[in-house]
Amino acid sequence: MKNWIALLLATISMSLMAQTIGDGPIVTSHMDQQAMESGEVSLDEILQAGEHLFRAKFNTYDGQSRPGTTGGGAAREPGTAPRFIRTSAPDSNSCAGCHNDPAPGGAGDIVANVFVLAQVLDPVTESVSPDFSNERNTLGMNGSGAIEMLAREMTADMQGIRAQAIADAASSATDVTKTLITKGVYFGSITAHADGTVDNSHVEGVDADLIIKPFHQKGAVISLREFTNNAMNHHHGMQSTERFGVERTGVDDFDQDGVSNELTVGDITATAIWQAALNVPGQVIPNNFTKARAILRGERSFTTTGCADCHVPYLVLDNPSYSEPNPYNPPGNLQVGEVDHVIEFDLTVDGFAPRLERTSNDGAIVRAFTDLKRYNLCDDDYNHFCNEQLVQGGVSVDEFLSRKLWDVGNSAPYGHRGDLTTLTEAIHYHGGDARASRDAFFALPQNDQNEIVEFLKSLQMLPAGTEHLVVDEFGQAKNKTQVRSSIEQSSQSTRIQP
Repeated sequence: MKNWIALLLATISMSLMAQTIGDGPIVTSHMDQQAMESGEVSLDEILQAGEHLFRAKFNTYDGQSRPGTTGGGAAREPGTAPRFIRTSAPDSNSCAGCHNDPAPGGAGDIVANVFVLAQVLDPVTESVSPDFSNERNTLGMNGSGAIEMLAREMTADMQGIRAQAIADAASSATDVTKTLITKGVYFGSITAHADGTVDNSHVEGVDADLIIKPFHQKGAVISLREFTNNAMNHHHGMQSTERFGVERTGVDDFDQDGVSNELTVGDITATAIWQAALNVPGQVIPNNFTKARAILRGERSFTTTGCADCHVPYLVLDNPSYSEPNPYNPPGNLQVGEVDHVIEFDLTVDGFAPRLERTSNDGAIVRAFTDLKRYNLCDDDYNHFCNEQLVQGGVSVDEFLSRKLWDVGNSAPYGHRGDLTTLTEAIHYHGGDARASRDAFFALPQNDQNEIVEFLKSLQMLPAGTEHLVVDEFGQAKNKTQVRSSIEQSSQSTRIQP
């Protein structure tokens, strides 16, 4: 009897060992959406899973590759495209392979550039010519939960204005024109007709649907979830069940790589929530008097030159709770009506520090230096930013989303291609809608220009766990009001010296 038990235990042990050694998937367990919605899985556990999925270097056993589909999800003949190809993709093993500077979730060097729209080509292209794709630099995801929630609130505001215009036009039997302003940002105007139709010809910086799309440099993606679903398929050949599963497509193993159900609904939720919970960028003001003075003076000049007109220093979030899924998600992404409970957490309390500042009325301040509006930065003199040829998501090739600057101090290189190495270069090429502020910058004395650059360099992604949003070079809290007062007193003292 003892020998039989020993043999059984040995067999079980060998079986377990066989399952845990050698090659296998990097993602060995998947997240269950219903368990997450019911609260059976804690936020900490969701964040741990999301980080694992973001860092994971997917392999064959996970379902990496998409031999039977393009990066857009269209069918192709298996074997007609390489497993990895830098241009048309898959081009990466891991999300963190590109989003890694200064930490996972951050930005990327020019070597991590992506070739947007090449992923839909069949046959694939090996060319990096702008005839076939739009080359883009990798942006940091820090603070993206706050950015998505700002976009949702601004969208709700503008769609509410439209709904009121339609109602007023119907009741008055006349055309009604209303200005589209949300959080102080002007997006043009709409005119509603008595028959319920709307003239969107004077809408500015946003699509006619009035949905702010805060992701991608073109402002073409609505939510972190959409961004994640797109990227997993495009860059890794990892397909989510909510977009490519048998219930959605009627086909098992849609991409024909031998693996079904590669990423569950819960996996995408966890990955989106981890990105949403990333620490927000802050500001580093060194203890060096000269640099601190330059930063504070540069911050003031940033406004007086007009740079802050588009790179708005802060917007106020009415409700700092992030929720998943986004109510404006397009088809192919989890919808609010498909869940029993949305998953929520407070961006001022939960997630990774440093977090958003809470306002006295339970909102939050988002110091992102953007207005989430699209602009044309090109004119006859400066057209560096208008070198793309392919239209993405119906957005003009000449328009780009106002860049978030809250991480600009340690997210070099600059420009949508990452081909500008200094902040002064990036400012130099601001034409079109930004021409006046660009000219005002270069009209300043050189020292004043340097102070603005020094200010921009102070806006940084801080190490996760930093307790304060404004710190010195050692991560210790810095009070800007006190620093400013000290500098002013020193300046006055210097002026009255005999």
